[in-house]
Amino acid sequence: MSKLKILLKNLGPGLLFASMAIGTSHLVLSTKAGAQYGWLMAIPILLANIFKYPFFEFGVRYTNVTGKTLIEGYLNRGKGYLWFYGLITLVTTFTILAALYTVTAGLFINLFQIPEVYINYISLALFAFISLLLIIGKYKFMEVSLKFVVTVLFLALLITTVVVIFKGPVDKVPNFTPPQIFNNMGILFLISLMGWMPTTVEASSWVSLWSVEKWKTQAKPSLRESLQEFKVGYFTTSLLALFFLTIGCMTLYGTNTALSGNAVTFADQIVQLFTTHIGPWAYILIAIAAFATMFSTCMTAHDALARVSIDITGLLFSDLKLSGNKQIFAVGVLLLACINFTVVSVFKSNMGQLVALATFVSFVVAPIVGYMNLKNVMSEEIPIADRPKKPLQILTYLGILFLSLFSIYYFWIVIFE
Repeated sequence: MSKLKILLKNLGPGLLFASMAIGTSHLVLSTKAGAQYGWLMAIPILLANIFKYPFFEFGVRYTNVTGKTLIEGYLNRGKGYLWFYGLITLVTTFTILAALYTVTAGLFINLFQIPEVYINYISLALFAFISLLLIIGKYKFMEVSLKFVVTVLFLALLITTVVVIFKGPVDKVPNFTPPQIFNNMGILFLISLMGWMPTTVEASSWVSLWSVEKWKTQAKPSLRESLQEFKVGYFTTSLLALFFLTIGCMTLYGTNTALSGNAVTFADQIVQLFTTHIGPWAYILIAIAAFATMFSTCMTAHDALARVSIDITGLLFSDLKLSGNKQIFAVGVLLLACINFTVVSVFKSNMGQLVALATFVSFVVAPIVGYMNLKNVMSEEIPIADRPKKPLQILTYLGILFLSLFSIYYFWIVIFE
């Protein structure tokens, strides 16, 4: 079998990672980074993708070698590790899904031009529909459908990016002054951008769980094949982040256009931004692509958080006997839908607060979770030959140092300035 056929056969966890990542961090934050701060923001985007890579790769490595989830690895390191990760997941449960569904509802309202419909009703319908898809279709449906969505999205964004580059940047307003990055507002935005770029570090366990799920119906690939499949997904997310940045730079930077915190208004701004250089005829195509992007992100994140929550609860409270219970996944999916719909109702259409809280927590705990993942892959469970090589270990420590120093700098500004 050729290398390409093997790669296509193994596509799954890495693909779901790409689909999940190409959501708020890309469509919202990368575009906003280019629109407000210009090309300079390519640096933090690239740094976040480079320094966070080992944290996610370790999830794939640990699971392939041991056959266990990364979460089981935390328990093996000590129950305190698992309790800490459970606390992070609890915060994530109350923020990320609510933020994702709010943006998606805004894009839906924009796509069908129904501004009179209350955004909470659309969010409720999306929660119900996606929950149904996950419960009935399970992992297999999600993997197959997202292969199509990610392929179409990549091609659409590639074409859009080439077009905006070919047509050149928009004219800047007279006496335009670039905004400051190293002030309170700029640092907060950098925290948000790097906290969710390419996605939250705690999502490393999500890839681990998807791998276990895929191998229930397919022979487990070799470690090398698993890592190759993941690298394809990771590289795709990094490249698409630069595509969104480019579109923001070429169509809005220098115009002093403020992107709204209201989900419906923001959705319209994003779609208008994409069609500025292409023409009004492309509006419907871009609106559908943007909605599909966020819809797939909602589906993957909802699935992952349900699996992670069940896994953590089952390991912490073994008396509940959740393992092997076929109905528990459906219960988890529905419970998450109810919790996050309540959060959406409370925050209404102001997604900015949700995104800020979720990305702040993700950024602060990223170096800790990264260290926990390193402890897993350097443990005695992993044969020496399968442990990360020295360059990857060095990159891991650099990533932990980079994210830690940035968090300290942020706290310094908040406390002393």
